[in-house]
Amino acid sequence: MLNDATDALAPLLPLGVLREIGPAYLEEPRGRYKGRAGLVAAPRTVEEVAAVVRACANAGVPIVPRGGGTGLVGGQVMSDGTMPLLLSLERMTAIRAVYPEEGVIVAEAGATLHQVRDAAAKVGRQFPLALASGGTAQLGGVLATNAGGVNVLRYGNARALCLGVEAVLPQGQVMHDLKRLRKDNTGYDIRDLLIGAEGTLGIITAASLVLAPVPAEIGVAMLVVESPEAALTLLSLAQARMAGGVTAFELISGEGLRFLDAAFPDLRQPFADCPDWLVLIEVGLPSGLSADAALEGLFTDAAEAGLVHDGVIARSGQQAADLWAIRETIPEANRHIGAIASHDISLPLSEIARFIRDCSAVLAGMADLRINCFGHLGDGNLHFNLFPVQGKTRDAYDGVRRALSRAVHEMVVARGGSFSAEHGVGRLKAAELAEWGDPARLAAMRAIKDALDPAGIMNPGVILG
Repeated sequence: MLNDATDALAPLLPLGVLREIGPAYLEEPRGRYKGRAGLVAAPRTVEEVAAVVRACANAGVPIVPRGGGTGLVGGQVMSDGTMPLLLSLERMTAIRAVYPEEGVIVAEAGATLHQVRDAAAKVGRQFPLALASGGTAQLGGVLATNAGGVNVLRYGNARALCLGVEAVLPQGQVMHDLKRLRKDNTGYDIRDLLIGAEGTLGIITAASLVLAPVPAEIGVAMLVVESPEAALTLLSLAQARMAGGVTAFELISGEGLRFLDAAFPDLRQPFADCPDWLVLIEVGLPSGLSADAALEGLFTDAAEAGLVHDGVIARSGQQAADLWAIRETIPEANRHIGAIASHDISLPLSEIARFIRDCSAVLAGMADLRINCFGHLGDGNLHFNLFPVQGKTRDAYDGVRRALSRAVHEMVVARGGSFSAEHGVGRLKAAELAEWGDPARLAAMRAIKDALDPAGIMNPGVILG
């Protein structure tokens, strides 16, 4: 479509907010969507965001909010429909305030996750949400997608770490709700509506966030387990022994290790023979308790129970970083190999082992492929990704790709799980939500969308299609 509406809009916007429409604004990491934009605006203040939104609302121009662009479900790009204005939060990067005695930090939406974490570290605290893309991912996008990461087991996802938000609603009203309260029962929680809404109900411009104490003792270990069943039993044992001290509990498959060896042969792996399954565990304990001793005791008890038969405990910060590098490099190795289909799923813990076994068997009957199953076992979130066998390309699976993904998601939903655990719905999974979402819940979501955004200008096509 022509740019008539956005061209007429340009003179109505605050001075200095427009940016050149470069390719970086129109891309997403997996290359599944190519974005379009008639204008790119990068406001510097919440008042400028409000002015841009009001102008778009009056002109009927859609708005696509954009953070760091690291989202994996196409929520930050719009491929078709009326030419949108892309609203970037890149210039709103201030850390507005830090309250170490309260355990609170207030930051603008354009601040990266690493910037927030660094600001917390300067006052002896931590913002515990951790993502591999933390150097690029911006706070607004992290909240808009309710991001998870490796520490959800102990600290919760983005929603659990947010106390209040400042946001611009679809008609340009500014919601000033940057409260620093743990308890505030004063009606509907609009904050929680905006978190996870992926920019469809408004634009988060700042947030007050929970800071946590830094554990005095941190320990990291990588343990070889016989199976996912053994890993889950080990998780239960670790939680019982550590009394809330387990920070992360990651499952890694042998296929993932082989991908690492192929893509990054210089990355050192701790075991000479490639095991079928590994667990990476991190614990954080208070002063007076030895994390290394706790992990040694866990290994001894688990070995006696037949749950583990090998392992390594990090004896330094560098060794801990090296073990984490194995886990954090797996997504990059996946990109090097080239996936047929990727799935961000969550399941009740008691269903995970059976799902891995049963789903692998079903998919093996549909196509000759490799499965790299890995992820945040502690909170039930797996990345169940499918790859060509050696000697085949991804293109060879074009005819069966959609059927494979559908089979995975059907088995997840049948077991009470979710086909969108931490990446969001975006444009990629809107059809699945329409098909498998609870009808009453979907109707309520549509009613909320219609009430807050009756013109439908906020990130159209995302979540509800």
